Amino acid sequence: MPTKLQFRVVHVSGQDDSYRAAELNNHSPLTKGWQSSRFCLYPQDIVIQLGRRSRLCKIQILSHQFLIATKIEFYVGDVPDGVPLSLDTARYTRLGYVSLSDNEKTGYKARELKSVHVDAVGVYLKLNIHKNHVNKFNLYNQVGVIAINVIGDPLTKSYDPSDPEYLLDVSDNRIDKDPALDGYLNRPDYISPLDDLAFDMYQDPEIAQIIRRLERKKQEAVLQERYDYAKRLKHAIAELQKVGEKLGKMEVEKRQAVENEDYDKAKVKKLQMDEYRLHIYKDLNLPDLLETTGSRHPHPINFDSERQGTPPRLLDIHRSPRSPPLTPPKYDERPLPITHRQPSPKPDLEPDPDPDPDLSQRRAYDERPLPIHKPPPVVEEEIEPEPEMAAGEPEPMTEKDIRDASSAIDVFGHPLVSKAYSKTWSYREDSLLAVYKQTQALPSSTPKEDAKAMMRAAIFLAKRAIDDKVYAVFKAALQLEKMILTDYVPKHKIPRQETISAVERTIPNLLHKSGDTAVRNRDDTKKFIQDLSNFPEVRPTNVVPHECVKLIKPNMAPRLAQSRLEIVETLYKELGLSTSGLNVDNLMPFCVEALNHNAGEVREVSERIIKNLYREVGAPVKDFLPPDDEKTRKNTLWRQLFEYFDKVDGKPSKSDQKKQRAEDEARKHAEIEALQKQLQQLKDMASGKAKKLQTQENAEEKPIDQSMVKGAKKGAGGPAKSKGKPKSKVLAKTSEEDNMSIANMEKVCIFCGERNEGFNDEGLDLHYWKNCPMLKRCANCKQVVEIASLTDHLLSECESKAMFSKCPRCSEAILKEEYDQHVQEKACNPAKAAMNHCPLCHQDISNGEDGWKEHLMGQSGCKQNPRRLLALNKQPAQSRLPAPKSRVPTKTNKTGRR
Repeated sequence: MPTKLQFRVVHVSGQDDSYRAAELNNHSPLTKGWQSSRFCLYPQDIVIQLGRRSRLCKIQILSHQFLIATKIEFYVGDVPDGVPLSLDTARYTRLGYVSLSDNEKTGYKARELKSVHVDAVGVYLKLNIHKNHVNKFNLYNQVGVIAINVIGDPLTKSYDPSDPEYLLDVSDNRIDKDPALDGYLNRPDYISPLDDLAFDMYQDPEIAQIIRRLERKKQEAVLQERYDYAKRLKHAIAELQKVGEKLGKMEVEKRQAVENEDYDKAKVKKLQMDEYRLHIYKDLNLPDLLETTGSRHPHPINFDSERQGTPPRLLDIHRSPRSPPLTPPKYDERPLPITHRQPSPKPDLEPDPDPDPDLSQRRAYDERPLPIHKPPPVVEEEIEPEPEMAAGEPEPMTEKDIRDASSAIDVFGHPLVSKAYSKTWSYREDSLLAVYKQTQALPSSTPKEDAKAMMRAAIFLAKRAIDDKVYAVFKAALQLEKMILTDYVPKHKIPRQETISAVERTIPNLLHKSGDTAVRNRDDTKKFIQDLSNFPEVRPTNVVPHECVKLIKPNMAPRLAQSRLEIVETLYKELGLSTSGLNVDNLMPFCVEALNHNAGEVREVSERIIKNLYREVGAPVKDFLPPDDEKTRKNTLWRQLFEYFDKVDGKPSKSDQKKQRAEDEARKHAEIEALQKQLQQLKDMASGKAKKLQTQENAEEKPIDQSMVKGAKKGAGGPAKSKGKPKSKVLAKTSEEDNMSIANMEKVCIFCGERNEGFNDEGLDLHYWKNCPMLKRCANCKQVVEIASLTDHLLSECESKAMFSKCPRCSEAILKEEYDQHVQEKACNPAKAAMNHCPLCHQDISNGEDGWKEHLMGQSGCKQNPRRLLALNKQPAQSRLPAPKSRVPTKTNKTGRR
């Protein structure tokens, strides 16, 4: 019987450093495969050497998903007897070629598996790989092969078909006793599915070895007529195949996490794999199945005497020589997606464009193109691998299933319902399609009781199929239910109560399916529930919203809870609160319960629903929430909700009020500090100017006439003395007046000239800050500056000077965001030469300090100076003195920051 042959790669014409040819020696889910070097020359050659000389029966090639060769040629190499075994002495015979699909239809996501049957003998197998298909993913014109598999029979001596040693031994006594064993013992061309390339590529290696041991145990059990044990082994093998594929996927995910240096995820995957593996071993009672304690059958079976690796059996010809086959052998050609594979139905022959007549003379089958089949590869990520049943009827139903489905069997018959319960997904899909056709074709004249019975039976099968893991079966169930509720119910005038019952029976399954791990299953389910709520026969019943707002448990799976809330949110937006069956009384308990869920994404959706509901109905929403107090607001979730409610109501939230109070306190404190600093600056400025005025007055006094002093010295003593005394009095009087002048200056404002007895240190500072008509606080930096120098301050000294530009027409400081419009309009009053320009009222005034005082303090002065009227309304007791003549207005007098 042909088996999987071990081999190793001994020659390759080129390889990528990250994808070396040695990868082809092993088969596992982690195999990366071989890739040619970048921008290589074609064709590329790969030569593999078998463990021993063998007869090749089947060759399998698994191609890369986008590094795809256009054609691969196969050559078998053999070494004549007596010649040393080496590549140089090997003689190759061309077997044919296969062409590969460009994979464009699958979006370059599926891998193509080529399986061809051959009949050749040799030690070497050579692959001649031609140029690549061009696609957007193959940037460097490479080709890739993920795996190679060779199946055949090892030969112990020279192969001679006429040798009776290679013919089948038909002398087994058990064949005479039980003719049924004839086909089981003598199947020399049978290839086990466990030797198929797809088995090792997508199975966990440990599980694969266990399956092979169980398969051998099963064969022993059949030969020993232990059929119950064989049935248990068959079931265990089917379950382990599913487990092996799942573990293989988890192993790939673990390797990917390691490559991404996500070691936490890799550790979790490893623990999950170990736990799942032990759980399966325990459930299947694997030691008992493998009979590790010893076989329970007293007569051990020797398989070597039962099965021999021989050519196809010849029953009638005993010693006649065997001729080569004239027609191509049977084959199978299956495209294999990255995760799942699909069966192939029929062959398709492909002619060889360049036959070689010399090779044709040596072997009749040299130039036959290898038979292939190219079904379009289908990628179906949700389809779980299931044990394929033999062609014919599905497996029988259990007694429990028959009892559960008795109503459906009465309507549709046992054969159809047994397909719905089959383990083969294609049977289940066919059963739903058959039910769809029967219900749709039922005439409207059918008695109402029969129509209701058929509807109940169809809903029963649809309900069961909604939970199916296979996407095709799930979609068929949705189509069936949609047809029943939209076409069947109005056609047969089914009562509303029956419609409500049908929806109530399926809606829990639909809600559970909305939390499926597959994204498209979730999306399709949520879309169908939304459509279901709008069906004309279903919407008046409001049954869908009522079922959706049933309270969820805090420990519900996050994906399922999130999907439920998203469905409710969509129903609320589409149907509203008027006649949809949704209201505050059923929505709020549902959302409040969801707020207690431990998943953040679930709470977010619940918050959105509550906020939308509050915008619509307002205060009644708060009746279902905790009281709005400080204790409740300590919880972040409730605080955010109540702050949003305050925002909707148009009042500042408590957190905003608290923040505003803190800002006011900080602003007041900063203002006090700035005022104190500014007042100190004004004191220093006033003291300096007073000293300057005193110095100027002393300089203006007339000097004493020295000639008069000399004349007095030359005159008589009496006149000299009489004249000396008045002079002493004059000097004393002058010193006294100077002291009085300094004292008076301390009571006078140096800018506006106002004199007030209350102008002590604090009073004078307060006057500068609030009342002096010659000063103004800058609106940007809060400094007190002279109005005469306000423009220069804004352009060169203010903290916000970058916000201003000088107008060339009026010479004022204009905000940059208004500057272009200001210049274009030319509406400003142009500044005149030799005149002052007021930045408040924008008028030209007389030049000099007197002009500024008259404009800013006079009766008909600047209308835009609010301090002018305050100065004019001062009490008469507060006299106003002219400002000292020597005061020269400074460009900018900074008096501090508020």
